[in-house]
Amino acid sequence: MPTAFITGATAGIGAAFARRLASDGFDLVLLARDAERLERTAAELHGRYAVRAETLRADLSAEEGLAAAEERVRGDVDLLVNNAGFGNKGVFLDVPVSDELTMLRVHCEAVLRLTHAALPGMLERGRGGIVNVASVAAFATRGTYGASKAWVVNFSQGVAADIAPRAGGRVRVMALCPGFVRTEFHERAQMDMSGVPDFMWLEQDAVVGTALRDLRRGVQVSVPSAQYKAIVGLTRFVPRALIARTSSAGRKYD
Repeated sequence: MPTAFITGATAGIGAAFARRLASDGFDLVLLARDAERLERTAAELHGRYAVRAETLRADLSAEEGLAAAEERVRGDVDLLVNNAGFGNKGVFLDVPVSDELTMLRVHCEAVLRLTHAALPGMLERGRGGIVNVASVAAFATRGTYGASKAWVVNFSQGVAADIAPRAGGRVRVMALCPGFVRTEFHERAQMDMSGVPDFMWLEQDAVVGTALRDLRRGVQVSVPSAQYKAIVGLTRFVPRALIARTSSAGRKYD
């Protein structure tokens, strides 16, 4: 069976990837910080889908956790989903710089290091894929969150181009850029999302389904849903200064 390694695997989009990939017959390596929730999730997926569900308790903001994740992903991993992430509430100067640096480590350094660890084995085997979960906030950059997700998009595109001559289309790297998704993300960041209209919310399973379809097609930047494709398209024609003024620093995309 192929093996998928998923970070932030016990909630939100990460949990949705775990369910879908287990149902598709993937064995799983699930990474998260909450040991109890991690073991419960693994047991549920193993019981329901009869797949192997290995757990790795690790904090990707800490060197020890990052190193453990790197070591495991160098093994028999066919699909890597870099999903772990979080939001900080408030504008730049209202957020402790330590929290901003933690965000950069989880959103950027972890994505870079795990991608770097996973790709050699995938290229040697001649198969594999990496999904780096970014956000439509990457295209309306304001604050560290949007900037970190813009980095994920550009990094993923650059790596995809770099490996193309060696990959022959059999190893793919893609940035996934959803908009508002119904997860725990905003609640954890203590963000009031009551003003977001219903049509702007996406369902986790639909996001994952689009992501896996686009990965198979060789898409480098996946933007699920027509409304968000339109929004991303519009950002190409709107001055960035205007985007910065109109984007809300208190609302982050998952």
